[in-house]
Amino acid sequence: MTDTCLLAELIEHATARNPEAVALSYGKQSMPYGVLQQSIEGLVSGLVGLGLQRGERIAIYLEKRFETVIASFGATAAGCVFVPLNPLLKADQVAYIMRDCNVRAVVTSNERLSLLAPALAACHDLRHVIVTGTEPLPAADGPLAYLRWDDLLETGGQSGHRVIDTDMAAILYTSGSTGKPKGVVLSHRNMVAGAKSVASYLGNNADDTLLAALPLSFDAGFSQLTTAFHAGARVVLLNYLLPRDVLKTLAREKVTGLTAVPPLYIQLSELDWPTEISQHLRYFANTGGRMPRETLAKLRAHLPTSKPVLMYGLTEAFRSTYLPPEEVDRRPDSIGKAIPNAEILVLRDDGSPCAAHEPGELVHRGALVGMGYWNDHEKTAERYKPLPANTPGRGAGLVLPEIAVFSGDTVRSDEEGFLYFIGRRDEMMKTSGYRVSPTEVEEVLYATKLVGECVAFGVDHPTLGHAIQVIATPGTGGTLDTAALLAECRRRMPAYMVPAGVTVRPGPLPRNPNGKIDRKLLAGEFLANSSAAEGASKLDTCLEGSRK
Repeated sequence: MTDTCLLAELIEHATARNPEAVALSYGKQSMPYGVLQQSIEGLVSGLVGLGLQRGERIAIYLEKRFETVIASFGATAAGCVFVPLNPLLKADQVAYIMRDCNVRAVVTSNERLSLLAPALAACHDLRHVIVTGTEPLPAADGPLAYLRWDDLLETGGQSGHRVIDTDMAAILYTSGSTGKPKGVVLSHRNMVAGAKSVASYLGNNADDTLLAALPLSFDAGFSQLTTAFHAGARVVLLNYLLPRDVLKTLAREKVTGLTAVPPLYIQLSELDWPTEISQHLRYFANTGGRMPRETLAKLRAHLPTSKPVLMYGLTEAFRSTYLPPEEVDRRPDSIGKAIPNAEILVLRDDGSPCAAHEPGELVHRGALVGMGYWNDHEKTAERYKPLPANTPGRGAGLVLPEIAVFSGDTVRSDEEGFLYFIGRRDEMMKTSGYRVSPTEVEEVLYATKLVGECVAFGVDHPTLGHAIQVIATPGTGGTLDTAALLAECRRRMPAYMVPAGVTVRPGPLPRNPNGKIDRKLLAGEFLANSSAAEGASKLDTCLEGSRK
């Protein structure tokens, strides 16, 4: 069989093996690989017929559905670049991204178009709005032409532009919790190498059914498609409202592989799981942050025969490490070792390798390293850097530098090479002279079993440096005794790690568009409320003084 080099070849080769096999399920509908391939070919012809050139960007603003998948893979097969937009984003956020990467065409639904329409005029490079459904289309508006999705797919006879595996395939925008979102550019080689690597250690095969619960604009979400298509497996597309919907779908569709982020797993772990899920769910994988030990223990109790796979990754290099299931009991806090076809280094600031147990920056090298941030030289230079000349695997005679991703995450490795996440450098708290990771504090809070969800962050303090603040939701009992929680913290933590304060609020805590608890948002709200309270207190003091 011809080896897969380009993203759309994942589907092409799966179709050649078994065109009748089901590729996608959505609600009560299913789409075989053969039909999926035909739809992609129709879209390729339609896009080229519109005059779209090699490398031009096509945005996709849809929830998970068949058209979303066809548009993603069809854009790359045409020689273009797809830009998946999280359906939770608002019109102004969508417009910013489309302007930032000069989107030429957008695929959306009639319902979403009504929300997006007022912002389209500001997207100066946009020329084509491709709309799903059968509702009447708006009239042409200046340079904008509106086209029906079904009509575009009926265009025949045109082939895509020539493409090689180092060409751009996608631009995935980060959540932008620290400012405007950044567009991570990924090549065909990045995405195909990632699919092969992940499918190999998860053991994906043609009999698998994977649940796409995460947003397809999130690298781990889109990975459910690429790993499944590489194996010829089936993907169930799910737009869920409640965590219980995930459990119902796992049971109904007999899902064999689930990948999710810790906040979703925390919610799922508190529910009653149908017993039949463990009979067919072969593995459950974690990404997007460290899984709390208590959550992992609850999930394993629900799923006694399912294998847990703990993973670490970053959009800039897709996926970096995984912990094999057989190691989970021995080292549940580890993020594992490098995935196949990647090398992970732990380096000091001067580029030299760290010793065992010495904290350093996680650096990822290999075929999964992305192409940088779109149109952002400064941020690209901060994250994508040349490897030191003495890096293992780099011969002294090599003249050209090799670019690696310097993650900004602090980790350590043990004597056997297993890695342990400490924290993000830009989130680390320094209190009483100690550097403390928010996740380290949160891990202890979850271990008390007194909280449902929690987030820790540092607040400037005149003597401590940072005072550790926590926002938490009640656990399953419905109430949270902060005095009892702090007492447990004092029992389990060194004094410098004990939170200075705990704020209780109802759950769930707010998420960013990728489903992670939004630490930056919560910290900002806390500071804003604290400033307002301080201002009110000062005003009361002044009024009291004037009365006297």
